[in-house]
Amino acid sequence: MGLLGRRLTLAGFGALGFACLTRANTWPAEPLTWIVPLAPGGINDGFARPVAAHVSEALGQTVIVDNRSGAGGTLGAAIVARAPADGYTMLIGNTAHTYASMIYPQSGFDLMRDFEPISAFARVPQALVVNPAVIDVATVQQFVDLARQKPNTIDIGSAGIGTINHVAIELLEDRTGIQINHVPYRGSAPAIQDLLAGHVGAVFNPVANLISYVRSGKLRVLGIAARRRESILPDVPTMHEEGLTDFRVSAWVGLFAGKDTPAPILDRMHAVVATALESDAIKQSWAEQGAKVEPESRADYKRFVGEEVERWRRIVKAAAIEMD
Repeated sequence: MGLLGRRLTLAGFGALGFACLTRANTWPAEPLTWIVPLAPGGINDGFARPVAAHVSEALGQTVIVDNRSGAGGTLGAAIVARAPADGYTMLIGNTAHTYASMIYPQSGFDLMRDFEPISAFARVPQALVVNPAVIDVATVQQFVDLARQKPNTIDIGSAGIGTINHVAIELLEDRTGIQINHVPYRGSAPAIQDLLAGHVGAVFNPVANLISYVRSGKLRVLGIAARRRESILPDVPTMHEEGLTDFRVSAWVGLFAGKDTPAPILDRMHAVVATALESDAIKQSWAEQGAKVEPESRADYKRFVGEEVERWRRIVKAAAIEMD
């Protein structure tokens, strides 16, 4: 390429960069769409809509929450992956998206390749819960010991194949070497119903969903899969305290943009979401749901997502979890 050609090429790149910067400086000039890749009323929807309302007010543009369910949340994610990376179409992602491309080989997206993490909305720690009438143990270690003594005799329910409750079970087996029977349901509600009825002996589930049954003695929480104990059950240890080092499992929800979205747009959205999460109304709502979120930079959130991808993909691969 001659000198003139190189100059024209550099000029072209310069013009493209200037155009991107101009769009970023005027963003948002129209309504935004946040795609929730699951049906209305679920955990993703429940955390997205309050934040969207705050962001709409702060940016002076409507944030449309668009539910696009299908294929375990991969259909909606693929739509965002194919959308222009201009900050107007974003994804409400969750823990399952870290390994979804392995479980659904035809998903058409990869979380690390196609998206840029912006901010966590909420993290809901899971807990190992038993029906004491079925499994009369008081600690995680007793549960593990029982499972070692009687392999494949403990039935443990989940919200379905590939859900965070399911991969939590696989992680427990991986870390302890025990063998327990996974019983998948179509959602958490029927799994909890069968736990209460004694048809399964245990589940991984957020404590806030079960607190009334725990306080009545119908269910027993053995360990919290988080860094810290739950404020509503301060006497229950973490799984880490019970001997399973750094055993953390949370159903988290967060915001993602297309991979090539300009950094100024990502930074502005991160700042606006951070302000929304500091509002008293959202803090109270999150606390009632057992959700946690701590201030963190975009870089910190991206690092967290990368660690989740590495951890859960290893577990999913080892367990050979796959959907058609």
